[in-house]
Amino acid sequence: MVRKKYLIGAISFIGVLVLDIITKDYILTHYPLFSSKPVISGLLNIVHVQNKGVAFGILGGSAPFWRDILLLLFPILALVGMLIFVFFYSPDKSGILLALGGIMGGATGNLIDRIRFKAVIDFIDVYWQSYHWPAFNVADSAITVGVLTLAFFFLKDS
Repeated sequence: MVRKKYLIGAISFIGVLVLDIITKDYILTHYPLFSSKPVISGLLNIVHVQNKGVAFGILGGSAPFWRDILLLLFPILALVGMLIFVFFYSPDKSGILLALGGIMGGATGNLIDRIRFKAVIDFIDVYWQSYHWPAFNVADSAITVGVLTLAFFFLKDS
């Protein structure tokens, strides 16, 4: 039986995964590939790009066979590692479980994209003047916030 304390991690996981899938499906059905629509002029656009690599397009130009295998295996191994950590380490802080749930939800959302499209759907374009941050999505945001939250908890406790 799953302990009650794991519920927050499960809710975080499901929430991030569902929000990620819904937003990406919206982009796929309402924005042609490579389109862009300003939301906040000079700061934020909604775009539709597909990233075949990892963060910032790294590995995007590498041999598709090896890249695709690596980018399918890595998130699966990371998810298994996080599940092992959760159930064997059994963190007592709900913030850690919330962060891990978000990371796992984001990793699963991007993994689903890689299985479906052999690329990750990105749509948030943040920029200042001519300087653009690489486009990202809900899953990427959840992974980033989750990792920063974990770092905060572990640095605070060390």
